[in-house]
Amino acid sequence: MALVSVEPTLADHAIANEIADHTNARVEQAAEALTWGADEHILIGLAAAGWVYTQLRQPAQRPTANHILLVSLTTAVLPHVLKSVFDQTRPDRLTAVGHWRGIPLSGRRRDAFPSGHAVHMGALASAAGLLPTKPRRVVRALAVGLSLTRIVLLAHWASDVLAGFTLGIAVERLLRPLTLGRSRMASRTRR
Repeated sequence: MALVSVEPTLADHAIANEIADHTNARVEQAAEALTWGADEHILIGLAAAGWVYTQLRQPAQRPTANHILLVSLTTAVLPHVLKSVFDQTRPDRLTAVGHWRGIPLSGRRRDAFPSGHAVHMGALASAAGLLPTKPRRVVRALAVGLSLTRIVLLAHWASDVLAGFTLGIAVERLLRPLTLGRSRMASRTRR
């Protein structure tokens, strides 16, 4: 049993009920496929592959690769630590109607808070600030979209996703000075 029990808000319940009432198996299957794009195992693998490539082929980009790898590892561990502190029942455990319409079961029953996928996507959206305008917008839109799949699947309450996304942003911003240094960070954020 965790130390703190978190209750969903009235808005969380309203959103989850609307999804359960109006979803179908195709929507859920699409969301289930898309949500893999925010999975910690895939993101760590991509970050590690990018890190190795950068070490071998792009020495000037090593600080950025170090940053992305450290952020990926931190955002993979942090949600697990927080889920041991916070208990919250996932919305998919509270709907019979949703299961009839295609809602699958996600993760452990009481591990709703915070959304780990959203933590990763918040960090990615924040790190996109290091990119030029067009790719930054694409990455941020993708990060938001992938986070929303967790709500569509009723794996998390909307507040879990919002909290996770915000936490991911904070983690990425806190790690920037350690990995990128203040002068390099300032020049990149001016783009």
